[in-house]
Amino acid sequence: MKKKVETDLFTLPARLPLLPVRDIVVFPYMVIPLFVHREKSIRALEEALGRDRLIFLVAQKDHSEEEPLPKDLYRVGTVALIMRMLRLPDGKIKILVQGLSKAVLKELSQTSPFFLAKIEHIKDPFITEITLEIEALMRNIREQLERIASYGRILSPDLMFVLESVDDPGRLADLIVSNLDLPLEKAQEILEIIDPIERLKVLNDLLGKEVQVLAMQAKIQSQAKDEMSKSQREYFLREQMRAIRSELGEVDERTKEIRALRQKVKRAKMPDAVQKEALKELERLEQMHPDATEASMVRTYIDWLIEMPWAKSTKDNLDLKKAKRVLDEDHYNLEKVKERILEYLSVRKLKKQMKGPILCFIGPPGVGKTSLGKSIARALGRKFVRISLGGIRDEAEICFLVETVEAGGGLTSYKSNPNGSTSPYELNVNYFDALALPG
Repeated sequence: MKKKVETDLFTLPARLPLLPVRDIVVFPYMVIPLFVHREKSIRALEEALGRDRLIFLVAQKDHSEEEPLPKDLYRVGTVALIMRMLRLPDGKIKILVQGLSKAVLKELSQTSPFFLAKIEHIKDPFITEITLEIEALMRNIREQLERIASYGRILSPDLMFVLESVDDPGRLADLIVSNLDLPLEKAQEILEIIDPIERLKVLNDLLGKEVQVLAMQAKIQSQAKDEMSKSQREYFLREQMRAIRSELGEVDERTKEIRALRQKVKRAKMPDAVQKEALKELERLEQMHPDATEASMVRTYIDWLIEMPWAKSTKDNLDLKKAKRVLDEDHYNLEKVKERILEYLSVRKLKKQMKGPILCFIGPPGVGKTSLGKSIARALGRKFVRISLGGIRDEAEICFLVETVEAGGGLTSYKSNPNGSTSPYELNVNYFDALALPG
């Protein structure tokens, strides 16, 4: 004969099929749909439906565990009534359950083909009288819940109506907690509190903190909205001032600035493609708000284009005798290297329009790579620039990043600009192989 435990409405069996649930803690009086697809859970569900439709719902400690073991389950859960059941085409089963009573898991009578749990019913201590303290606590909880709803949190209107008629402290706490989006661990902690007054106190603290968070969030949103409104108001006022000045024939400072930049672009003697790009960016700048981040980026880009010495150039001196003399003056021996350099210059002299190869000197430090570059530059009458790539790991430090705030020319651009010339110059890049190193 089965041992029975008497409750207000049901006679609960001492053993029930156990259904592990993930990501949720089911409370008494809670009505919720659940989806069941694990084989062991389906077998437990079928067993419950074949008996009295009662099942013991226990939360998993780790929701990712597909086959939970007894150690993966909390000890306190809720006995629930299966109200509806629907088999879905994909093999899953959807059930609608209502929590009835809390119970503690004493032991598992079996673990296969489903969990069969021996449980002990947990009944709230009987409260003989609703004292002033309890009444104040319940009223405060209702008021805090209304404040939470006033901040935009979606709560069921039916819930607010039902709570007004609930005068049992334990039931009030369980109804509210089951409708809050609490972390699993916190919800389980409240479920395991037996004393209904203690549950109310914990719930009151939780709601108080939630009200404070929502109030701060509303304050932050209000401040952000005020700042946005202020910025928009200033923008419209500036536009109105510009329109008024335009009607009066006056020119504001920003218009003067744009006009000055346009004149500088035209005087910079840029190549046609570069000038077209500069004027295009200038038109974008004119349409932007002065305080916009992108406006600063575009202005930096235009300034850099203007500062480049587009109209200045130097002319190569391809005198091979002078080149040989300079190489001999600056370097002793190295005959093969100097011969290769003179061959290179000879080809350049014969075919001036040809794009020649880039000379690359390879060797350990101190053998004369940089000084050879200086000698070639002196012989040709070019500017000489030395760039060391030691320690550089990112091509962004060499390239031109237009879309970066306050971006300017890359490393090569900064090195070339001081020469005051856009014609080919002698560029010596040291430690180029360092770019291929890992890290």
